Amino acid sequence: MQSRLCLFLLTLCLTLPASAAERTARNTAELRAALAAVRPGDTVSIAPGEYPGGFYLRGVNGTAAAPIVIRGSDPRRPPVFSGGSLGLMVSGCAYVTVRGISVRGARGNGINIDHGGNADTPGHHIVVEDVTITDIGPRGNCDGLKLSGLDDFVVRRCRFEGWGGSAIDMVGCHRGVIEECRFTGKEGFSQDNAVQMKGGSSDILVQTSLFHRAGQRAINLGGSTGLQFFRPQGATAEATRITVAGNRFFGSPCPVAFVSADGGRVYRNTMLFPERWIVRILQEQQAPGFKPCRGGVFEENLVVFDRRVGAHVNVGGGTAPETFTFRRNAWFRTDGPTRPQLPTPEQGGLQIDPRLDRSDSPEAKVTSQDPRLRGIGADAYVSPARK
Repeated sequence: MQSRLCLFLLTLCLTLPASAAERTARNTAELRAALAAVRPGDTVSIAPGEYPGGFYLRGVNGTAAAPIVIRGSDPRRPPVFSGGSLGLMVSGCAYVTVRGISVRGARGNGINIDHGGNADTPGHHIVVEDVTITDIGPRGNCDGLKLSGLDDFVVRRCRFEGWGGSAIDMVGCHRGVIEECRFTGKEGFSQDNAVQMKGGSSDILVQTSLFHRAGQRAINLGGSTGLQFFRPQGATAEATRITVAGNRFFGSPCPVAFVSADGGRVYRNTMLFPERWIVRILQEQQAPGFKPCRGGVFEENLVVFDRRVGAHVNVGGGTAPETFTFRRNAWFRTDGPTRPQLPTPEQGGLQIDPRLDRSDSPEAKVTSQDPRLRGIGADAYVSPARK
């Protein structure tokens, strides 16, 4: 028994990095020094206070057993990276967690995470959680969280308020989860969309988040990307195998757009009072060889709208709307006839008043006891991790 215990302790010691340390930063100079010296297994703990923007972590990899953690030392008083062209850049790294910080007022991107310039070696196993990003831009291609060439990542419990381009912009990203985040638009910011997945992005789940007047298109499944930025090269769609589920949308000209995408499933979301369209089907990528936007699935969503919605589904040229599936959605127009006009016949669609407890709140709850609403809308969604 004693020999087996000794062997276990020896194995444990060999798997832990010998130099793992907690590096505490109380000011700008200490934070720059800590980021420059970080090693696998290290934690950079940042004291409360305000720090200028422009911090970098480059070319440093943690491991599955010993990730690098950059975090605020006090969850109740996160450090604030204020101003500058960006708050924090993580470039060419793997197994890094960024937690419990705030970024405010960057002129470019709030946080930028990329592959470090080599598309053949993507950044991977990155976690961003409990982070607040506000007042980015305010106009133009200025993103709250920019992810480029990133695989196997999670963005969790983050809050975004006011941005120029996208709150989260993904270019050539794969196998990611965005969950339990909150996106709130602000006056004076251009806010193209809250979440965008393009440039060959695939296998991404956006779930259990709230979108409150969060951009022209709250979620963009796809987009329009320069061919040199695609990962992988040779992709024939901007986005594939994207899932949008269990989210709440309030306002915005359009909650969800399929844009030069191949497939994509939007299901069990609650969409309240879109301002112009409910869904858009567009082809913005015009390069030769790209497939028309096609094959999307829109099912088991709860949609409450009013006369501001003209065309329920906006269909652009060069798309294949006949390949889209609409199935068992519940629709209710508060000020007129409910039945939506869709590009293909819906299977099992419902026209039913959900009896919201508050019609002016993005977190309004359904009070109707009608059994036909079971399994429909955000309240019916169960995350795959919780099944």
